[in-house]
Amino acid sequence: MLKLFELRSINVLMLLLQVAVIGPNALVAAYSGGGSASLLPYYTVSPLEGIKSQAKEVKYTLGCANYKALPQISEVCKTPEGKPGLLGKVYNEPASASHRKEVGEMHVTSSRTFLADYKNDKLTSDIFYVDYFATVTPEVAGDYIFGLVVAGTGTLYIDDKLVIDNSKDQTLGDEFFGSGTIEVKSTFTMQKGKTYNIRLEFGSGPTITVKRPGATSMGAGGWRLGMVLDSDPEEDIKKAVQLAKEVDQVVIVAGLSADWESEGYDRRTMDLPGLQDELITRVAKANPRTVVVMQSGTPVTMPWAPNVSGIVQSWFGGNETGNAIADVLFGTVNPSGKLSLTFPIRGEDNPAFLNFKCDKGRALYGEDVFVGYRSYEKTKREVRFPFGHGLSYTTFSMSDPRDSVSVSDTKEGSPESGNITVLVSVKNTGSIAGAQVVQVYISPRTPSVTRPVKELKGFEKVELKAGESKKVRVDLRIKDAVSFWDEQRDAWCAEAGEYDVLVGDSSANAERRGSFKVEKTFFWRGL
Repeated sequence: MLKLFELRSINVLMLLLQVAVIGPNALVAAYSGGGSASLLPYYTVSPLEGIKSQAKEVKYTLGCANYKALPQISEVCKTPEGKPGLLGKVYNEPASASHRKEVGEMHVTSSRTFLADYKNDKLTSDIFYVDYFATVTPEVAGDYIFGLVVAGTGTLYIDDKLVIDNSKDQTLGDEFFGSGTIEVKSTFTMQKGKTYNIRLEFGSGPTITVKRPGATSMGAGGWRLGMVLDSDPEEDIKKAVQLAKEVDQVVIVAGLSADWESEGYDRRTMDLPGLQDELITRVAKANPRTVVVMQSGTPVTMPWAPNVSGIVQSWFGGNETGNAIADVLFGTVNPSGKLSLTFPIRGEDNPAFLNFKCDKGRALYGEDVFVGYRSYEKTKREVRFPFGHGLSYTTFSMSDPRDSVSVSDTKEGSPESGNITVLVSVKNTGSIAGAQVVQVYISPRTPSVTRPVKELKGFEKVELKAGESKKVRVDLRIKDAVSFWDEQRDAWCAEAGEYDVLVGDSSANAERRGSFKVEKTFFWRGL
């Protein structure tokens, strides 16, 4: 079992430790997934900003990149008037027209702009054009890679020099729900401190030269413009390893982003993109006091898990994601979250692995009821972290009486109105306050159909001061706890037989606390 690193005093940590923050997710607030999960935030706090607000001395280096599409240029560019983002001017005619009149203006703060709901009464058709203007002043000299995706057509100019032409010979990609092109890239050399003029000439969705059969029309379409300094991946990792050797504590912020986790397409692998696994492995070898903060909305493989001192699964934390991560790292908040899914060791271990693809329009849900922990436990397959797992900066114990399960309110011969009551005493055996989640699972002894080994049927969270004990009660209805869907009867079936009640703090750490018996099979519908 992987132990979380121990941070006993915020003040001691701030005064004594040099902290290195490494990783591609440190600079960006991964506040949500992509697609319909994405909203334009009023503000965001990156993990690096959050950590700097609580640590006395912080050093940062990238380590490696993990982008799917290049980082958005809106992170570094300004409008000609000096505002963050780009200024767009709207026309009915393309830039090649000798006489064209501006019919609108827009200020965009994101260089991934979706115009599906754009309205302008002065447009004469659904084909229109927008010229976007911005300036970029690099802080580091070098070769910069630019990338342009369009659901429409687009050309990029820097100081009036054509850098990218994505208006012909287009190839479809995943962006904009499959209606956009792949990212077309080109390199442009820039000097430190010099200001460069950026101009993107965009043609609306209908101007695209290639379309995917059956793809949803995105109307006016959209575009995405990215930019990043070209660098040597091996040198980036070496720099991170060297920094790790020079500090007391390392925090690697890794994971995914809205580009990798969105709608309209799936991740092709559970592995971390880029060289993140290699980065974590080499940094942890250089400094054993390495903690990994993982930003993802779904599980990723973690081959390095046994070799790091702690893992914080932070998901996508919204506007305050950086401050929330720092609060957990420095002990301002004692974590008490539990995994709502299982983290497998490999992608191939997933119960849906063989049915993952849609073959010629046919989607097969071959795992049936054996989703998540139900499958791993049935096949006795080892996992990285089980369903319901989650550690804390304190420790807990649960009472071990065998008579903590009682059945009540049953009618003679029929348990349809019966209830199960589970009583457990939980004690905080550590030195700081914390919270524990009591999880109750039901396991049928002799089912007539193939069923999971056990299923979660109830849980209760309890907050405890150091040394404090509390009784936790979980109430279940028998028919909810034991039933499965009988397709032949088109109804829920509460099958006669004996059932064990297991209680613990995860699906892998649940012990038998009692049992009960359903005397007679009955069927039911509704609530």
